[in-house]
Amino acid sequence: MTAPLMLGVLAWQVGRPESLDAYAARLDQEVRQGVAAGAELLLMPEYAAVEVASAFACAGVAAEMDAMLDEAGTILAIQRACAMRHRVWLLPGTRPVRRDGIVVNQAPLIAPDGRIAVQEKLVMTRFETEDWHVRPGRPPGVVQTPWGLIGIAICYDVEFPALVRAQVEAGAWLVLVPSCTETPHGAQRVEVSARARALENQCFVAVAPTVGEAPWLATLDRNSGRAGVFGPIDRGFADDGVVAAGRPDLPGWLVSRLDPARLDAVRRDGGVLNHRDWPAAVPPAPILAFT
Repeated sequence: MTAPLMLGVLAWQVGRPESLDAYAARLDQEVRQGVAAGAELLLMPEYAAVEVASAFACAGVAAEMDAMLDEAGTILAIQRACAMRHRVWLLPGTRPVRRDGIVVNQAPLIAPDGRIAVQEKLVMTRFETEDWHVRPGRPPGVVQTPWGLIGIAICYDVEFPALVRAQVEAGAWLVLVPSCTETPHGAQRVEVSARARALENQCFVAVAPTVGEAPWLATLDRNSGRAGVFGPIDRGFADDGVVAAGRPDLPGWLVSRLDPARLDAVRRDGGVLNHRDWPAAVPPAPILAFT
């Protein structure tokens, strides 16, 4: 049986580092605090590293993107070194990278020994498509960890049930959602979707958001959300399925003990069996006749 996991989820206050070294120091401090709180795997938000663009006196969305693309390799090296130094599993957020002639949004999951598994975002928001020209990445996969198979659904991807379902059917019992949303509307869409995915798949889903105002950045100027971990709404879980949740727009770590045995029990003997009862195929909806 897979052992329980101590998961750390960070609501990341967008900062203003003056250099890559300053970002590295901030990342090290955040990871140190998460490990001190007992976390074995740390989840940070989508585009958290984009704050690095402030170190290059960028002006505008396009300039910030260019800076991030230029420094993508250095940023990953900083994140990898941090995970290895603290001997922890780390998903340090996402960053835009050039791959095969296009720009994609990548989330690296870094093992304590420095190995890296990468999940790309599949469905782009309007901002990513229209302003940043980020393109759809590779389809959802799962990652083997000491705690079993884990999926990563980057922000908007969690709003599409079929994407997370593919990961659950491949064996994921936990889905990590690094997120970056500008408004409470966006934050609610991500959280409501995460809770729905946890309900319908009888799995755990964790959301890590960027928070706070950063007027010195064109891309992360406003950020809204709360850290949260969600599970099934059924026997053995809270009435609303919330395992743990931070306060809206408040930065800091949320550390939760997640036991996959609880999922095994609810999938076997829940009040409903959503995971088992997922329809294999749904035909087109007919027009119903009145009689």
